Amino acid sequence: MKSTPRTRKLGVTVREAIASIIQSAIADPRLDLITVTSVEVSSDLSIANVYVTAHGDEERYAEVLEGLESAKGRIRHLLGKAVKMRITPDLRFFIDPSVDAGFRMSVALKTVPPTLANAEHSDEDDTTEG
Repeated sequence: MKSTPRTRKLGVTVREAIASIIQSAIADPRLDLITVTSVEVSSDLSIANVYVTAHGDEERYAEVLEGLESAKGRIRHLLGKAVKMRITPDLRFFIDPSVDAGFRMSVALKTVPPTLANAEHSDEDDTTEG
């Protein structure tokens, strides 16, 4: 979706409202301990892509998406009350892959083989001498 200052600002507002709604007004155990990481609102304000993350595996992600789809109508209704907009956008839920990617990179950096780390340092020493 094309982002403008207006849609970015609205996305932040919608993200905060949805996070609050999920935490306080939705009693679905599938939605425990999820985080709304970002929201992208379309330029015509009719669609909001909501990105969430949760701790777990693919099975947990499927469970979270199922819970969000189940509660979509109530979340949208409460969003319409919380954020004054002419049109309450249709909500589409997605798992945010960036958190898992960051975690995998962190783990990979912690497990660099010592021989590779030593080889990189000796390459740097060779280039600084010349």
